[in-house]
Amino acid sequence: MILSREPTDGPYGLRLRESASTGRLSAEKELELFLQDRREHVETLIQPALEGGEIVILDRYYFSTMAYQGERGFDPAEIRRVNEEFAPRPDLLLLLDLSLDTALQRIGVRDGEGNEFERRESLQRCRDIFHSIEDDFLHVVNAERKVEEIQAGIMAAVEPLLVSSRPQGSP
Repeated sequence: MILSREPTDGPYGLRLRESASTGRLSAEKELELFLQDRREHVETLIQPALEGGEIVILDRYYFSTMAYQGERGFDPAEIRRVNEEFAPRPDLLLLLDLSLDTALQRIGVRDGEGNEFERRESLQRCRDIFHSIEDDFLHVVNAERKVEEIQAGIMAAVEPLLVSSRPQGSP
């Protein structure tokens, strides 16, 4: 099993991560870096792992780019189309959903203050974009609940895929 995240720790991803604290890049530059980072991620980690029979779990993927760059004025459907030209579609997309009030409260507990990506209006637009995704691999998990209940919701979505990916005859 391979665990990874986006933006990555590669050169493009690091520039994106730095911008969260040093000042957000132009919308065009940010989208360009996300695409470069993802392309490199797919080529060097995701695709080789999948071809090797590995399960790949990502914290964020092109759906987050659709939401956050869509919030900045780009067409989410076009972002998805461009990404799906080179990035594998997932078997499962977990959307951990919670109210804006809860999200802002958790951000405040985490670090006292949201960054430019975490303002109420921006988060609402991102949430709306996430909720506009319609696909058979999307599974929404109510993240308002207790951690144990959230984990149970995630496992209910993941376990059928794990069972179907096992070789026949294995436990």
